[in-house]
Amino acid sequence: MEKAKRYVIFIIGLFINSLGVSLITKADLGTSPISSIPYVLSLNFPLSLGQFTVIFSLLLILLQFLMLRKDFNPEHLLQIPVSFAFGYFIDLCMSILSFVKPEFYLAKVIYLLIGCIILGVGVYTEVLANVVMLPGESFVRAVVYCIKSEFGVSKVAFDVSLAVIAGVISIVLTSSLAGVREGTIIATILVGFIVRLMSKHCVFIKNMLFAAP
Repeated sequence: MEKAKRYVIFIIGLFINSLGVSLITKADLGTSPISSIPYVLSLNFPLSLGQFTVIFSLLLILLQFLMLRKDFNPEHLLQIPVSFAFGYFIDLCMSILSFVKPEFYLAKVIYLLIGCIILGVGVYTEVLANVVMLPGESFVRAVVYCIKSEFGVSKVAFDVSLAVIAGVISIVLTSSLAGVREGTIIATILVGFIVRLMSKHCVFIKNMLFAAP
């Protein structure tokens, strides 16, 4: 029963995460780092953001397998259905938010900030569930395991690398930075801050949901 509750909470967090990513993307100031490469590709090829997210997530899972080899546990395979669910939720939320088309810069910033808050809540909810990690975070964990680095430092390096790679792909394909803008940097900083803030001040939520018998 406890495990089932955690998975339900995780799925809720995954949907909230997808809603945040979609709103940040709709703000048209870039997108979150983990979605930057799929977003740039979706702007230039016929697949959707959600579909490219699934492909990119499966690539990250494959890289984990190549890095960890015999230490790649069967539980890591849970990332596969999670990846498909995440991609589906993103496309669903992009469709739900189809009316969001801000024209003025201030409106774009407001949507971006709201999206960052929603994404932060989603990430916190996923962490709270403590059942499975998204491929992005799991990939960072694999890197930490292999090179014995600090998770926080590796996560920042990973996010920056994704934004840089997305920028290079965009320049190669369009000769511009379409899809990678100031919103990507803001999301990188703000979402992490929100998750840390909630982790520090929202302990009561964990106690309420997972009270000791």
